[in-house]
Formats: sequence, structure tokens, C-alpha cells
Amino acid sequence: MWDVPVDDSTRVRDVRVAAEAASECAGLGPHRTATAALVATELATNLVRHADGGYVVINLVERAPAADGRLSVQLVALDHGPGIPDVAAAMRDGYTTAASLGAGLGTCRRIANDFDLHSASGRGTVAVARIDHEPPAGRHRTPPPGLRAGGVNVPLGRAEYSGDAWSRVRSGDRLTLLLADGLGHGPKAAEASGTAVDALPGVADRPPAEILRHLGRALRRTRGAAVAVAQLDISSGRLYFAGIGNVGARLRSDGTWKAMLSQPGIVGAQAPASVSVQQQPWRDDSLLVLHSDGLPGRWTPPDDAVLLGCDPAVVAAVVLRDAGSAARPVRDDTCVAVLGGGGAGGESRHGSEG
Repeated sequence: MWDVPVDDSTRVRDVRVAAEAASECAGLGPHRTATAALVATELATNLVRHADGGYVVINLVERAPAADGRLSVQLVALDHGPGIPDVAAAMRDGYTTAASLGAGLGTCRRIANDFDLHSASGRGTVAVARIDHEPPAGRHRTPPPGLRAGGVNVPLGRAEYSGDAWSRVRSGDRLTLLLADGLGHGPKAAEASGTAVDALPGVADRPPAEILRHLGRALRRTRGAAVAVAQLDISSGRLYFAGIGNVGARLRSDGTWKAMLSQPGIVGAQAPASVSVQQQPWRDDSLLVLHSDGLPGRWTPPDDAVLLGCDPAVVAAVVLRDAGSAARPVRDDTCVAVLGGGGAGGESRHGSEG
């Protein structure tokens, strides 16, 4: 993964180079690599010109359905700037400023496979773009209805590896969202969380307690991880949650946020003898946020109606941004994953290794 600070115009090139490196890792062809580089450069330029800086996080995400296992490049631009006064105008194709490269956000939206943006006056802007192997099918695309998952993963100290990981898998009427926080930092922590992600598809048809028990066996050869599993039974409209370790979870339903608690322990090392499972009804307006302990424990859940309807990765990025400040970077590997019914989203992938 790549986490690039953009505090002056010299860093715009760094963002473009990172986007090209991510495209190579994802196996994108020359044309889509150039598209990723253009979108990355435009987002970074906007940070310098309109927000007095910010940063761009680049993760690899697995699309759904992902039968071929191909990865896409997800670009997330975050800032604490003044916000965009007229988002609708800024998103029109061809709308640029004198300082722009001439692409503009509207063009970025058109050439990216997914693009979404949220801006609030005085709080800043978050933009998310995803670049697939193939160009989008049409100029005007309506996101498909239904549940979406999205996330953002930021390594501590802009390291190459994050010890956090997230994934989303659907098996029949069961949709499972997992977030893992490998013990410590660096490659060994990434190995632990990545092992949890890799093991999930084989057990996604099981309930959360059984999933955690299976992951405990899979993670024994690693240093272990804190893991939370949230599983939505779509047919019954019930959400089941179980967690071991310091992974946080909050559920918004009927306009109210509620914390869902994990048990002490480490999956793969010191797990409890029995795993408790919490149940909650899942409504049309429900939204679930899972996060590692890089996010402060007392972060404020969002209640912006516009934001809650955005791409889940945008929601995740806003939660991460607003939990800190421009002067206080994340204090640990930090991963936020969101499940809800908003706009189109990247479906799963931890992006633990850059």
C-alpha cells in the first residue's frame, strides 16, 4: 500500500509514481495505468491548490464478483481543507480551474470505474476512485442496488506494510465482513491479518463463532491477530457479530449508533474458550463500521445524511480523517471497513502488502 503526503506541488509526482506502481502490482495494462496516473495526479493537484495539502492513500481492492481474482487500484484523497462550495459544479465533466491539469473531477469520474466524493464546509473533502482492468462500460453509470462494502487501510508511519486487513465475502444469503489487526507492525503483522483474510472464503458459510474458531487454527503459525466478524443473514434481516481482541464495531440503525463489543484475547494465540455472539436487526438504513485500534476509541460516528449515502469507502475515509487532524496523524496501522447500502463500492481486499 501507499500513503503519500501532499503538502506542496513537488509531491504530486510522488502520487503519480505511486499510482503507477500500484497499477503494476494489480496487473493493469498501459491504458488503465495511464488512467490511474491521471486521476491520481488530478486528485493530488486539487489537494495542493484547493485544500492547502492533504494525503493520498492507495490500496489494492478485489472487486465483486471477483472470480478471476484480479485486483483494482483504489485511490483515496483526504484533506482538512475548506471544502468545495459547489460540489455539483465541480463534478461536471469539463469543469476545471486555472490551476487544474484540464482533467477535472468530472473527467476523473468518467474515466474511473467508480468515483465518489464527499465535501463539507470547513471540514474538508474525501474523494475515492477505483480503476479496474477494463474501462467503464458507459459514460453514465448507475451504481447497482444492494449492499456494498468498502474500506481504507493506512499503515503506521507510511510503511510499506500494514498489519491490518479487511475482507467481505458472500456465501448464499450470508454476507460476512471481517477486519483483522495483526499483532504488532510490519510484515509479520501483515502475514497474520492476511492469513485471516485468505482463510475467510473457505468458511464464509459458517456462523461467526465457528469462523473465529477456524481462524484460530489457521493463525497458529503466525503471531496472531485481533479479529472481528460481522455476518448479515440477508433472508432474516439479522446481523450477527463476534470479535476477539481490540477491533471496534459500531452499528447505525434507525438513526441510532450502538457499539458492538469484542472479547479479550488474540486469535491464534490466546483466544477465549467460548465466543459470544451478539445479534441485531438489520434495516434498510443500517450501516456497520469496523475499525482497528489505530482509530481513537472515542471517535464520533457520522450523522451526515449525504455522507451516509456515499460509497462505503468514502464513509470509511471520512471516519478515519475526522478521528484525527492534519497535525495529528494516525498513531497505529489503521483500517476502517464499512458495510451498508450506499453507492458502488470495492468489495474486498486487505491491501496489506504494497
